[in-house]
Amino acid sequence: MKNIKTYSVKQRKTLVDIKQFANLSRPSRAFNRFIESFPDILGGRDFKRLVDAIVKAVQQKKLVGVGLGAHTVKCGLSPVIIDLMKRGIIKAVAMNGATAIHDYEISLTGRTSEDVSESIRTGKFGMVSETAHAFIRAAKNAVRENIGLGESLGQLIVEERNKYIAFSVLANAYKLGIPATIHITLGTDTIHMHPEISGADLGESSLQDFRIFTRVICGLNKGVWLNVGSAVILPEVFLKAVSIARNQGYKLDRFVAANLDMIQHYRPRQNVTGRPLLKSSVGVNITGQHEIILPLLRMAILSK
Repeated sequence: MKNIKTYSVKQRKTLVDIKQFANLSRPSRAFNRFIESFPDILGGRDFKRLVDAIVKAVQQKKLVGVGLGAHTVKCGLSPVIIDLMKRGIIKAVAMNGATAIHDYEISLTGRTSEDVSESIRTGKFGMVSETAHAFIRAAKNAVRENIGLGESLGQLIVEERNKYIAFSVLANAYKLGIPATIHITLGTDTIHMHPEISGADLGESSLQDFRIFTRVICGLNKGVWLNVGSAVILPEVFLKAVSIARNQGYKLDRFVAANLDMIQHYRPRQNVTGRPLLKSSVGVNITGQHEIILPLLRMAILSK
């Protein structure tokens, strides 16, 4: 792998630009009436139940957290998540490696998501240099400072003054003091293809994030956890964290867990809205495109 050829992310053709990102509408009573007009059946009932649960959790100062798959950033939804963080609604964020990669690239160039079907033909897929080196620096700093990879990468974005920092979930979480964790699976992300990357640093810093995430989940009772667009990694992480919390004696018998995705996959339905729930907890599964469901959810929460 020593002969890997890299190039600048600024030279890469991308599919997503911040000019396409979501704009934030103001909440209104009229919008609340619109949501209340949904039928109290199946998806309409579940959507209203989720909105009510989030509003109640916020009013009672309980945890509302979200796990983000990569498409949430690629579909231009960072402004929605950041707005809910700034308003004190979302109090914890978890993401897989791909989500963090897109978040960093957006902060740096305002663009992300390469054309894989084109770049894979020439061996350029995943070969931009800036992203990998940012993770190298962040992981090394996280190990040195005994902090998580998510905090360290958010700190790096802030301290290096990336041009589009306003669109970075990680940077805004760092500035707000909100735990943001990155859960790496070695071999799945483009940064792992680079010869300089340290598996030891990535592994240690991501393990630290898992421990931080577990402490977050210890406070989930009477709160809400949202899994948005992660089919495997974050549902697995969530399941393990719930088990550790209960093993340590934390009461997790009454919370709402929701899976929001374009397709309902096995692991989220089992590991988020199924297996972890006791009798007083509620699981909600809502199927739809992220770029429609999340702005709709934001407006519904704020309008209520």
